[in-house]
Amino acid sequence: MEKLIPQVRFPEFTGEWEENKLGDVTNYVKGFAFKSEFYSDKGTRIVRVSDLSARTIKNTNDKIYVDNSEGYGKYKINKTDIIITTVGSKPELIESAVGRGIFVTNDNEGLLNQNLLKFNSSTVIDNGFIFGYINSDKYISHIKEIKRGNANQANITVADLLEYKVYIPLLPEQTKIANFISAVDEKLTALNQKKTLLEQYKKGVMQQIFTQELRFKDDNGNDYADWEEKKLGEVAEKRIVKNKDNKISLVFTNSAVQGIVNQRDFFDKDIANKNNLTGYYVIENDDFIYNPRISSTAPVGPISRNHLETGIMSPLYSAFRFKTGNLDFIEKFFASSMWFKHMEDISNYGARDDRMSFSTGDFYKMPIPFPSLPEQTKIANFLSAIDVKINHCQEQIDQATIWKKGLMQQMFV
Repeated sequence: MEKLIPQVRFPEFTGEWEENKLGDVTNYVKGFAFKSEFYSDKGTRIVRVSDLSARTIKNTNDKIYVDNSEGYGKYKINKTDIIITTVGSKPELIESAVGRGIFVTNDNEGLLNQNLLKFNSSTVIDNGFIFGYINSDKYISHIKEIKRGNANQANITVADLLEYKVYIPLLPEQTKIANFISAVDEKLTALNQKKTLLEQYKKGVMQQIFTQELRFKDDNGNDYADWEEKKLGEVAEKRIVKNKDNKISLVFTNSAVQGIVNQRDFFDKDIANKNNLTGYYVIENDDFIYNPRISSTAPVGPISRNHLETGIMSPLYSAFRFKTGNLDFIEKFFASSMWFKHMEDISNYGARDDRMSFSTGDFYKMPIPFPSLPEQTKIANFLSAIDVKINHCQEQIDQATIWKKGLMQQMFV
């Protein structure tokens, strides 16, 4: 049996960690195949694969129950249990990944359904320590090796999972490490909650601003002039310059989450045919792009401002440039939901449900709010200040995540 000493450990502990198979140091239970005739509207919850998020058991989705839990005692999910999915998708896609692990933080969460297994806590193994292994790159590599099926529906066998090798110190060191990781995770949770609250505040205040429920005053405390309403076609011009000579090869994509990005960076490969880009539109810095593809984060498709250099985009997108107005203010307007109703009114969704379909003329009739330029600037600066706080919070999350990952690579040998 191989023994190792980790690169990083707490100074009060010495001695080597012993190699074990996961199945030799854990007690596991495979989920029960509850049949639909057992389902009820009340009773004890049945926890399915679809009920697991990347880190927790969801409480936001539709729940199913079993009326009588008697006889299912060993399938009860309790605090400090680890739940593992044995079906899913690619290990890299955390939310739906096969083999992902959830550390249970509450008692009586429900009953374990099929395609899941759980590790019970024991007197010699701290499940918090084992969960550290299940969050390591080494574990992800093991899952990639043992998974079967394709990217959309992969599975692992329990026997293969239990072959995963772990190095185990004595229980006091396990517990110290588990408590330390838990403290780091609590810090990350607090940062994520702070970011969420800031995003919710921004969303609410944007609604108040663009409905004029909240108005700003000038530096002397006086009211600004009444807002005007312009049609998009009055204040912006359509961009229809094509890449005729095929000189520009930098292809952009308008992502609902990331905005205008390099297509190669976004997809990790070239999607467009590099030899046939003459029909693509030339996009310059500060041009605005509408992507008609809808998603959960962009229910009528996103409109984004190009902060990059000159590139090209598919003619499936609509490109336009503003002739007047504060571009930061206009960008904030398109980050709100205030223009959604116009798109819903003019679109018939076409033959594809995931893409808005409308006439160009109707698109350029979109109403755009136009306060005075000084008020536009004040609004843009106010919302930008909130963005700075949100971005700073995200930077802290990213730094803490990278630090945790590096530490765990050295700690979990």
